[in-house]
Amino acid sequence: MQEQYVLEMEHISKTFPGVRALEDVSFKVRKGTVHALMGENGAGKSTLMKILGGIYWPETGRIKLRGKEIGMLTPRDSLKNGISMIHQELTSVYDMTVAENIFLGREPLFAKFWVNEKKLNEDTRHLLESLEISIDPKTKMKDLSIARMQLVEIAKAISYNSEIIIMDEPTSAITDREVAHLFKIIRSLTNKGVSIIYISHKMDEIFEIADEITVLRDGELVDSKHVKELTQQDLISMMVGRELKELFPKKEVRIGEKVLEVKNLSLKGKFNNISFQLRKGEILGIAGLMGSGRSEVMESLFGLAKPDEGEIFFHGKKVDIKSPEDAKKNGLAFITEDRKLTGLFLPHSVKDNMIAASLEKYTKGMFMNEGKIRNECNKQRELLGVKTPDINQKVKNLSGGNQQKVLIAKWLLTDAEVIILDEPTRGVDVGAKSEIHALMGKLVEEGKAVIMISSEMPEVLGMSDRIIVMHEGKISGELSRAEANQDKIMKYATGFVN
Repeated sequence: MQEQYVLEMEHISKTFPGVRALEDVSFKVRKGTVHALMGENGAGKSTLMKILGGIYWPETGRIKLRGKEIGMLTPRDSLKNGISMIHQELTSVYDMTVAENIFLGREPLFAKFWVNEKKLNEDTRHLLESLEISIDPKTKMKDLSIARMQLVEIAKAISYNSEIIIMDEPTSAITDREVAHLFKIIRSLTNKGVSIIYISHKMDEIFEIADEITVLRDGELVDSKHVKELTQQDLISMMVGRELKELFPKKEVRIGEKVLEVKNLSLKGKFNNISFQLRKGEILGIAGLMGSGRSEVMESLFGLAKPDEGEIFFHGKKVDIKSPEDAKKNGLAFITEDRKLTGLFLPHSVKDNMIAASLEKYTKGMFMNEGKIRNECNKQRELLGVKTPDINQKVKNLSGGNQQKVLIAKWLLTDAEVIILDEPTRGVDVGAKSEIHALMGKLVEEGKAVIMISSEMPEVLGMSDRIIVMHEGKISGELSRAEANQDKIMKYATGFVN
């Protein structure tokens, strides 16, 4: 008789300094199924999975695998027991190759001492080919896009031949085509009896791939149900404890004068002949597939890369932006897509991160105005609903969604006039998404202008006044809010336009 559960976590509790992360949570997974674990940021999902992965130890509770109770796990114990994990924040070693990352600590050896690089690369090539992932094993991780790094992390988790694979936001940085490919891999794995624990904030994915759903809220178990028993609204209500009637709270705001104009901006190998305008009170959506050049254009605009050609104008005056400092002086803020790599100083406090881009506001001579810093940081904490015991908490101890809110606060404190948001709700739960969307509306109501890059079509359609679509480094189309729809955007994004 087939065993009912491959995994049983019973009465798990975990506390961090000032935060009760989990309170008496029980969680069970059947063999050969996809079990979605859902909840708002800070609900305890990642903490529960890190306990299963041996990264944290709980204060109370027990874990049973295949019906047998096991003791406290270390990460090595977890792998030995057939559990592997794809983390929400990428854990790649950027100066090592794809092959070295996938088999780190498990490299094939000559005479027990020397790495057999030929076999290492061959094993990696066979693994990637079996998963239909086209990446050279010898490529350095730092030379890959975030999306391709994510695919390598997925391949690494699968390489352990585990019975349970935890996928924490596995599609946060990959394209729709790659998502479909991942789902094909998942179905192949479950057909072989592998169990997948799937954490995602994307509702459409959950209803497509999951068999069962468990919801956590504020560190406590809400319920576990078969996916067929739930509607999307049921699931949202379980997650946030209330109905979210308006996920995209788009307000009518008067579009004012031209604030920014970009003319014929080009950077060899990245983008070519980019021209657009941005007006006061406007949210300009930038759509396009991964690799279309969306982020690269904004990086050049912000002084992170120097374009080969083109001109930038603020309020009709030509400006020369050679660095992020120049961009800041001209009233520009850039909330990058990867909060871990380019957005935050994770070992530092919430307060230190929030003021990192605007230190000059709080400095007089050699002294910092600590009272002003505390006051403004606490205002941002309340405005954005950052869940933290206090602003001295280290950012690395916050959930991904709360880290994202700290990153947004960091740039709001610069009082920028033009705010670029690159994937503003990546890895953020449905409740926090609604709050960030409402904040965007508030910013344009105040007369600011927003550029929003997003891979999520509902977000682009729901929040943009106007949409620019990019394809292979060029602007392939521009749509007003009234005429935009998913089909038109996808035609422009894929280049299939008459």
